[in-house]
Parts: sequence; structure tokens; C-alpha cells
Amino acid sequence: MKALIQRVSEASVTVAGERIGAIAHGLLVLLGIDKTDTLDDVTKLAAKVAGYRLFADAEDKMNLSVQDVQGGVLVVSQFTLAADTQSGRRPSFSSVAPPSQAEPLYLAFVDALNQLGIHTATGEFGADMKVALVNDGPVTFMLHSNNKG
Repeated sequence: MKALIQRVSEASVTVAGERIGAIAHGLLVLLGIDKTDTLDDVTKLAAKVAGYRLFADAEDKMNLSVQDVQGGVLVVSQFTLAADTQSGRRPSFSSVAPPSQAEPLYLAFVDALNQLGIHTATGEFGADMKVALVNDGPVTFMLHSNNKG
């Protein structure tokens, strides 16, 4: 499981012209789910996202997490993150979890963040979404639930 996280001043997602999720200060998380991912990956990655220190403290050092700054998280499913891009000039989606497997893991990830006390907004799984953000920094990291990537 992969999470591309971006520190944002604000972020939102729109589906069919309707704004369905938005946050102010916090993280935009683009979540990619692989065929081999499990609920254990969900738990590990949610904890990592919640505790990852990428917000500035009083000395302007990246020492604070989204939990520490009481920020929000906008989670958007992003199946292309799980694509195999190692060879050729076209991605392979053979490693990507099918929707019947990915959607429950996506929802479990959102629930895990909520259980950690983080205000969490979402996109719509499988929809054509328009994601808007104001990157803060910019600060962007790729997190993994395991050592695969």
C-alpha cells in the first residue's frame, strides 16, 4: 500500500461538479492499493500517515505530525500509484488490487485515521474526481506500508 502525502494549506475534491470533500490545513493523501495489501497494511500505513512529522515546530523544524497540529486529511483513492512502472514506457496495472478488494481497504484506511482522532474527508472511490490543493512548501513524501517500494 502506498500513500503519496502532500502538506497542504487546503485541499478539496469535486465529483460531477459537486464538492464532496475538503480540508483546510493538513494532508492530501493519494492512496494506492496493491493486490497483496491487507488490513495489516491499512493499520501500519494509517499510523504512519498520522504520526509522520512534516509540519514545522516553533524552531521551523519538521517535528510535528498532522495529529500534533490538529490538521485534517483528505484521502483520495489513486489506483495508478500501485501500477508497475519499472519497464517500458507504459504502466502495467497487473499488480493493482481490483475494486472489490481495494474499496474495503480504502474505507478501512479512512476509518483507521478517524479512529486516531483525525478529521478525515474523502473523495469518491472509483469516480472521476477533480482534486484541488494548495501545496504548503511544497512538501511531498511517498510512504509505504511495507518494504516493497
